[in-house]
Amino acid sequence: MRAHASPPRLVIIGFPNVGKSTLFNRLLGKRKALIHSLPGMTRDIVSAPCVIEGKPCLLVDTGGIFGAADEPLSAAVREKAWAAAREADAILFMLDGKRGAAPAEEELYRDLKKLGKPLFLVVNKIDGPGREHEAAEFHRLGEERVFAISAEHKFNMDVLIDAVAAILPEADSQTAIPAEASALRLAVIGRINVGKSSLINRLCGEDRLLVSEVPGTTRDSTDTLISRNGRMFCLVDTAGIRKFAGTRDDREKAGILRAKRNIRDADVLVLVLDATEFPTRQDAHIAHLAAESGKPLVLALNKWDLVDKTLVRPADIRAHVHSRLEFVSYAPVLLVSAKSGQRVVKILDEALKARASGEARVDTARLNRFLSRFTEVHPPRSKNGTPIKIKYMTQADILPPTFILSGRGSLAPAYEKHFLSRLREEFGFTGTPLRLFLKKR
Repeated sequence: MRAHASPPRLVIIGFPNVGKSTLFNRLLGKRKALIHSLPGMTRDIVSAPCVIEGKPCLLVDTGGIFGAADEPLSAAVREKAWAAAREADAILFMLDGKRGAAPAEEELYRDLKKLGKPLFLVVNKIDGPGREHEAAEFHRLGEERVFAISAEHKFNMDVLIDAVAAILPEADSQTAIPAEASALRLAVIGRINVGKSSLINRLCGEDRLLVSEVPGTTRDSTDTLISRNGRMFCLVDTAGIRKFAGTRDDREKAGILRAKRNIRDADVLVLVLDATEFPTRQDAHIAHLAAESGKPLVLALNKWDLVDKTLVRPADIRAHVHSRLEFVSYAPVLLVSAKSGQRVVKILDEALKARASGEARVDTARLNRFLSRFTEVHPPRSKNGTPIKIKYMTQADILPPTFILSGRGSLAPAYEKHFLSRLREEFGFTGTPLRLFLKKR
């Protein structure tokens, strides 16, 4: 194996539903790829830094290389997987031990051997001692060693891990593993077919993610690491979110559930809207999920290249988005084009600003000076119109910034809205929701 300035790439290849993603997660030690019982769940390349017995590598999970029977994108999925195989330093070729090798799998094995890379023949779904004979027929492929394992039940995983570790180079100061843990996680969310994957591809400068006009192309959530000005970003491409009533199959439902978990786990949310049709009812639904999460938020109005600039002004478009999605009017609106690349990189810049705002703290003295000035001009009122006396103000938390007012009763909604708006202006909170509570002290 050649010397590396970056870690060697260990790529998992095989037919759909042989357990590639299960093995990926088992080697990684955590759930990264989405596991589902139906074939065709993984369409994009999913990769993650991994350490196997102290030796670093980049672990890569691929889509089923021959595609499922009902898979409209099998040719594109196959090409993505082959591209990963050509770039690999070692390949784990997976087969299903509960059935024999299909003729097409034998042909695939021969083609992979021609690449001249270390190749591990892994027969999965051998569920325990006494079942290893079920892998015997796979020796006819001509491989000297066959690894009979169960990725799900961990059977013989130690044997496979030892063999893989033996061909990996020792870690040294020249081996660089992407700093995923320190990367800012941007969950790119939105409804189906608004261009989420295309935006990520443009930010990466290459077609890392599968893009198609077929609605719902992204089923799993896919993590992609990029660097800008020395700062790492983890771009999380998520499945298009819509109501379960409109979903076509269980794979899409699983992708939607994962997308909602991505919102919870993200550092910043990037809600992608379609400039040719916005904001829709579904856009509003997803924006509500973003607001409720308390996460910093950036709105990216994609496909700006398709808009007739002689008919609209950018300021009017931004005002329209904020009026229709008033509950996330704190989020900056970027007019971008994944196709041309226009302003796409500003997504990263605005995400950093939004995160910084979400983490900002204001000392109590400054808050109370603001409170004194504001309440002198706008005396606090309750929901029923009666005056409220507020003694002082403190910041209780960040992400989102949360403020406590000391007093009795509850503020009128219009008063609270105006108070938060002025608070945002005073201290430069942008891209982050704010929370306000009135409590008796």
